[in-house]
Amino acid sequence: MNEEIKEVPHVLACDVGNSAVHFAHVHGDVVGEMQTIQIGRLGDLGSRLAALWDQIPAPRKVAAASVNAVGTKALEAAVLEHLQQDVLLVGRDLPLPMQVDVEAPDKVGADRVCAAVAAFDRLGVACVVADFGSAITVDCVNDEGVFLGGAIMPGLRMSIKALHEQTSMLPLVEPVNPDWVYGKNTSQAIAGGVVFGARGALKELIESYATELGHWPTVIATGGDATLVVGDVNESGLVQAIVPDLVLRGAAMAYYNTLAK
Repeated sequence: MNEEIKEVPHVLACDVGNSAVHFAHVHGDVVGEMQTIQIGRLGDLGSRLAALWDQIPAPRKVAAASVNAVGTKALEAAVLEHLQQDVLLVGRDLPLPMQVDVEAPDKVGADRVCAAVAAFDRLGVACVVADFGSAITVDCVNDEGVFLGGAIMPGLRMSIKALHEQTSMLPLVEPVNPDWVYGKNTSQAIAGGVVFGARGALKELIESYATELGHWPTVIATGGDATLVVGDVNESGLVQAIVPDLVLRGAAMAYYNTLAK
């Protein structure tokens, strides 16, 4: 977090994803318990936000990173009705919180940049951020703190759903941690395929990024399926930490950065 800020305000940080809205109280580097409401079940979003807002001392603001227009609309309506506040949206009301070296910076998902800046802020060195959500993103930040871009691929459930919907016989299954090598039935073959495939893609991308950087980066994972894909970080060898609230930290940082200018 930027140390030039004299009085650190409190932030109700929100992460509006494709399948859920996550939110938590952020104060500097301290993040409270993250709460989650699934998209499509946002009826009590306003009351949940209000209950948390009442616990947050002034000065306080609401900041959000979003990749879901419908979810953003619901969040803004709930915040206005129940908190009488406006939502400061990263990429619209708040500048992206780090330099972005891609062809169209305004087209990069705010969640990706927020996760990346939060990881780099803590590490201070080149890093890779892998987000295992509805989609899987694997992004790279160099030693100067510049977001270099990355890769996007279908998430575990999206891949399984595509197999089910675009074939005549493959079933819809839940992704699980495979304790097998050879799938002995169709469900095992599908679950193993998507999980092993995500692990293989992560390894390949990290190795490619390391080659470009000239050294091995620190790897941080986040997202709802991070633990399923990565497993125990002490045994992983590839990933150094799983940080579920990474995007929330970055959304708050986007707001803090505007105060230091």
